[in-house]
Amino acid sequence: MNCFRALTLAITLSVAAPLVVQAQTTAKKTTTTKKTTTTKKPAAKAPAKTTTTTKTTTAKTTAAAAVAAVVKAPLTDSEANSGLKEALTQSITRSIEQASATDGFNANTDIRIPFPPEAELVAATMRKLRLGALVDNFEVALNRSAEAAAKEAGPVFLGAVQNLSFQDALGLATSKEEDAATTFLYGKTADQLKTAFQPIIQQSLEQTGATKLYAEMVGRYNKIPLVTKLEPQLTPYASQKTVDGLFTLVAAEEAKIRANPAARGSELLKRVFGK
Repeated sequence: MNCFRALTLAITLSVAAPLVVQAQTTAKKTTTTKKTTTTKKPAAKAPAKTTTTTKTTTAKTTAAAAVAAVVKAPLTDSEANSGLKEALTQSITRSIEQASATDGFNANTDIRIPFPPEAELVAATMRKLRLGALVDNFEVALNRSAEAAAKEAGPVFLGAVQNLSFQDALGLATSKEEDAATTFLYGKTADQLKTAFQPIIQQSLEQTGATKLYAEMVGRYNKIPLVTKLEPQLTPYASQKTVDGLFTLVAAEEAKIRANPAARGSELLKRVFGK
């Protein structure tokens, strides 16, 4: 009986031993597989590192570009001088186009030329005599003369700009005054421009009939008993007001160039007046 038990135990152990070995082997393989899988996990994070590196590089590039955009070479006196002349040239050209159009003076309350102040008594007297239409017709003809003369103003004004020498180009270019260049031009050339413009305006006054209408009104006034005779000169007055009107428009155009980037017609103007 004891021999039988011993034999049975021996058989059981012989069968169980391979199973234990197999289980241990399987456990080792499972552990190895887990370790292998765990070891490969860092490789899966590689794309994240690449993305982070790309973002960092892009951010640095963007920052460098921003710094480069902010840095601007100082404006030179030569650039300022050329920019001012170009701004005035552009402003004068556009102002002449506006002023020389029909009703460019007559319908623009900012530059419309009124009856000569020195002959206001003539206008008042004509209206009392129910000749107000004569006064109104004259004022229209006077402004038509300015519009016609403005068409010929280009060479006179543009020539003055080209001959202009800016004493402080940088100061004028960076001035907070919106019409700094126009004011400078007026101060330096207004008297010469008026003198040069008189033959042009005189011819225009004659062509529109303003000279004839004015002479008729003054003649009628001088015939009134006991009044002080008047001999007002129309051409100097019309020249003065026409030139002043053009300068008013030029100043407005300069202000646009300084305030509005879209009004700057060239790279030079963007460079000189860009903030």
